[in-house]
Amino acid sequence: MKAFFDASALAKRYLEEPGSEQMEALCRQSTALAISALCLPEMISTLCRLRREGVLTPNRYASAKQGILEDLTDATICDITPSVIAQAIRLLETNVLRAMDALHIGCALEWEAEVFVSSDHRQLVAAQKAGLRVLNV
Repeated sequence: MKAFFDASALAKRYLEEPGSEQMEALCRQSTALAISALCLPEMISTLCRLRREGVLTPNRYASAKQGILEDLTDATICDITPSVIAQAIRLLETNVLRAMDALHIGCALEWEAEVFVSSDHRQLVAAQKAGLRVLNV
């Protein structure tokens, strides 16, 4: 299965929260995994915020960051190309979305993902309307 993961979904692999077990299963089932070029900075931003708030210890932060970096060595990183931007603009004009969410969907469409994985309801609705099969984790 060719799976595209949004940051909200991928974070569940490194932070114990509802949907984490489902994410692990999806990662095992995937034959190819992709994320947008925006995903890694979004994930590090989340980890930094959780560290600042005291939710993550410095050691837990370092461990999660290392896990992400190691896991993504095998992932396809989709660039923000003019075609992706055009897809995002169409999505923004027809859906209630944040720009970053539209860019993630645009990347998934360009990569021709078999499934788009997220935990953001509005993003999932927009991705499904755009023709992607979606999974909510």
